[in-house]
Amino acid sequence: MSAAFTVVIPARYASTRLPGKPLQDIAGKPMVQHVWEQAKKSSASRVVVATDDARIVEACKVFGAEVLLTREDHNSGTDRLAEVATQLGLAADAIVVNVQGDEPLIPPSIIDQVAANLAANPQAGIATLAEPIEDVTALFNPNVVKVVADKSGLALTFSRAPLAWARDAFAKSRDVLPAGVPYRRHIGIYAYRAGFLHDFVAWGPCWLEDTECLEQLRALYNGVRIHVADALEAPAAGVDTAEDLERVRRLLGA
Repeated sequence: MSAAFTVVIPARYASTRLPGKPLQDIAGKPMVQHVWEQAKKSSASRVVVATDDARIVEACKVFGAEVLLTREDHNSGTDRLAEVATQLGLAADAIVVNVQGDEPLIPPSIIDQVAANLAANPQAGIATLAEPIEDVTALFNPNVVKVVADKSGLALTFSRAPLAWARDAFAKSRDVLPAGVPYRRHIGIYAYRAGFLHDFVAWGPCWLEDTECLEQLRALYNGVRIHVADALEAPAAGVDTAEDLERVRRLLGA
C-alpha cells in the first residue's frame, strides 16, 4: 500500500560529540546534502530540512533544498517535527517520515518502506524498522537499542538493555547469543501522522522516556502502538563521532 508522504530531516547545529555535524564536509558536500539527496531518491512528495541554525539554512539554499528555520528550544527531534507539521499546514492524517540528519547513507528503499507500513497499519500511530542482532557484543551495547514486538508486528517495548533476558542461557555464559531468541536492533527511522505529532508534544516527556533516553517510549506509555518491521535493506551506521565521520568520508570518497 503506497501513500503520499513528506520527509522531514531534522538537522541541529549543536551536537555535543561533533559540533556543526550537518555541515561537516563529506566528499565535497555538507553531510545534510547527502541525506537530502538520498531522501529525494525516495517516493516522497516533498523533502524538507528542519533546522535551528541560520548557517544550515544558508547551506541548504545553496544546494536547492526546501528548508525551515525552527525554534532552538525543542527537547527532541519529534518536537521539532511537530512545529514543521504546523508550519507546512499538514492535515492530521498526512504521513511524515523523520529521516535523521546524520544518516548520509540511508537507503531510499527503507524511507518508502516505513511510510507504506504506516499507511497499511491504521491501528498504529507510528511505524519504524529493525534488523536482526547477529553478535552478542551488540546485544549488550547500550548504544544499540533493542526492540521486542508482538506476533502482529506491534512493539511491546524498546530498551538499551538486552531484551528479552535469556535467564538460563546467560546464567551459563554471556559470550554467545542464546539460540532461538530473535533479538532485533531498532533502526531510528520513523513514520508518523501529523496529528499524532501534536499529541506527542502535548503529552510531554514521561519517566520511562527520560530513564532510557528513548523518546519513542513516550508513545507506548500513552497507549499508542508502534509498528515494527525488518528493514528491506540494512542501513549503514549513522555519524555520531569523528571516527564515524572519517569512515563515511572513506566510503563516499571512494
